[in-house]
Amino acid sequence: MAALAASAAIILAGCGATKDAVPPAPAKPLTFSVTSTTPTTTVATPTARAYVGPNGLPIETGPFLAPSTTTALGRIVDGVQCERFAQLAYTTYAHLQVYVAGHSRALPGGIGLVDQIPEATPQGLFYGARACMYWLHTRAADGLIEAQSPVPRRFTLGELFAIWNQPLTRRRVAAAHGPVTAFVDGRRWRHSPAAIPLTANASIELAVGRPVPKPARVDWVGTAF
Repeated sequence: MAALAASAAIILAGCGATKDAVPPAPAKPLTFSVTSTTPTTTVATPTARAYVGPNGLPIETGPFLAPSTTTALGRIVDGVQCERFAQLAYTTYAHLQVYVAGHSRALPGGIGLVDQIPEATPQGLFYGARACMYWLHTRAADGLIEAQSPVPRRFTLGELFAIWNQPLTRRRVAAAHGPVTAFVDGRRWRHSPAAIPLTANASIELAVGRPVPKPARVDWVGTAF
């Protein structure tokens, strides 16, 4: 899996004004020039064995749905911004598990983190960001979706996939094609999977094709979430 190495530049909006001046335009998002490198010791690899990761949740098994490095590079996506520091005024956490033809597929750590910093811990890799982090992101390959923003707002699963630059429809989840069956907290979700709200401690399951595994609620006991 390729990781992105990036250099960031902030474009500051001018702020001088007169009585009849037009209000300044909002600050533009960070922009980046990008090169690609392949670290040899810090790239997470899919696992066939579940183990408790750095967030206190089991690392998901199976191949990654897509590399986390397809994340948008700092531009505002569906109103979700990329900030230099974590925005902790509003935080909530949800969990996503995906199955394709009945087999587990893992959500990679590092989604929504631009210029990733992988940190090796005794429980596996945990990701930070040098350039910026989106209000929606993943820190480890355990399915945990972190929503951290400066103000309360309603986030959706579709926004995470848009930041990730991956499709999410009734017939597609990233590169997996087929009818998508969705569950939220064990109950069938009959609308577009992109509209699933990322509410506190939500257990979200997407099954592409058949068979459809029985939905399971996440055990949040022992975690900080």
